[in-house]
Amino acid sequence: MSHQHPPAASSQENLYRVYRRTCFKSLKYIPQTLVNPATEGYLKSTLCFMSGASCSCEKKSGLQVYELTDYLDKELNLTKVRRVKERKHFKMRDGSVEKQLLIAPPNMPLSYPIQGIQVMPLHTIQIPGLRVQTKDKKINRVILKASRGTFNTFADVSNEVKGRGSNTLIIESPYLTVLNHILQYIIYTSTEFHISTLDIVTFQMGKYKAKFPVEIRQPPIPFLFDSGPDRKLSSLVTITTKTFYRYSKLRVLIKSIRKFYPDINIIIADDNENPQKIEEINVEQYFMPFAKGWFAGRNLAVSQVTTKYFLWVDDDCEFTESTKIEKFVQILEETDLDVVGGSLAGNDFKFKILYQVGDDDGDCLHRRSGFYHRLEGFPNCVISSVVANFFLAHTRAVLAVGFDPKLNRVAHSEFFFDGFGTLQIGSCNDIVVGHQQKIAAETECEKNYTKFRYNNDEQIKFKMGLLYFKNNLKCYSQN
Repeated sequence: MSHQHPPAASSQENLYRVYRRTCFKSLKYIPQTLVNPATEGYLKSTLCFMSGASCSCEKKSGLQVYELTDYLDKELNLTKVRRVKERKHFKMRDGSVEKQLLIAPPNMPLSYPIQGIQVMPLHTIQIPGLRVQTKDKKINRVILKASRGTFNTFADVSNEVKGRGSNTLIIESPYLTVLNHILQYIIYTSTEFHISTLDIVTFQMGKYKAKFPVEIRQPPIPFLFDSGPDRKLSSLVTITTKTFYRYSKLRVLIKSIRKFYPDINIIIADDNENPQKIEEINVEQYFMPFAKGWFAGRNLAVSQVTTKYFLWVDDDCEFTESTKIEKFVQILEETDLDVVGGSLAGNDFKFKILYQVGDDDGDCLHRRSGFYHRLEGFPNCVISSVVANFFLAHTRAVLAVGFDPKLNRVAHSEFFFDGFGTLQIGSCNDIVVGHQQKIAAETECEKNYTKFRYNNDEQIKFKMGLLYFKNNLKCYSQN
């Protein structure tokens, strides 16, 4: 029987708990006339969160806090210099759409579009909504200026328009009706090829000046998956897993899958020292160098998927009556989620991520148990940031993020860190996969597996250094 999730903590409570200490340090004064004493703490934490000031990871009971510079060697200063340079390059690529603040002046006699103007690079679009509304008979001149495109007009006029085909168009007429007639047929042509950027257009009449954005965007070419006329589950989903020193458990997993899904394709990434061929119908096994690693194996397995979705499951799991892949598919087909996780032996391991942009010392990342809010239309599902090692995902969306092959041992949340802000993730507690019971007396293979199961000090140091540089983090905390 499915169970309901407990209510989520409010966003206000989350912000206050995580950012309280930093906010109180950086915000010394708030006008008391504007503050309700009952909400002052929340207001300070929210303002700090919005400001992007220096961040920190609060140390308190129940939290693991990692100050990442503690794990770096004596080359900290040189590493920081390299990180700053790399971060600038990242922002140059990631921030391709200019984020210029536009504020509409009061009582403006100019009518213009606020948003929604989009043109493909090197293409032309008509700009709707341009109009002058004034009783001032002396005003007879308007100017349009652009930086990434040119202007023209469809209107049948001659002397009234100057600068056709340039980035500055001047329209002059003693008659307001003529001005508005010309403005009604203004066209804009993009002159640069950029897949995603903005041109801030200036619309001026006398002392009045307005600005509005024209989005220049190249829509991606569709990448569609043909699942056939019958839309069989095996045409929609591929099951992926990685195995290492656990062939006996892998065979149990495959047997359980075949009990419920006899035709579905299974892809195995295998980095065992002494590989064993799995001779099964609809099983693809890809061999890797010995101990190549966890995320390298995930990358390999997912890279070979040809279906719209893939299901990730660990090799020590076991399908049961509650392992309903069809429910996963329904959720992804009917929502905007990229990934939806299930329950692993009754525990859905859902977490939320709280990310605070900091200063030049780096940003702060906080992983907390729980979720943000419920998923509309699916009472047993919620929106979260990190889910269990049992999830269905859009193949193309996950391939765009990838699994960092530098993390070759214990790694899971790190994939979701890399996908934060890119992947929309949900968790459902009524789709359950079993977990194979541990054997009391470990076999030789399981003993070998255990040797690789946990990170040693050197690997922990490497992982923290990776978070510091790659993810531009100053500190990381988790419960």
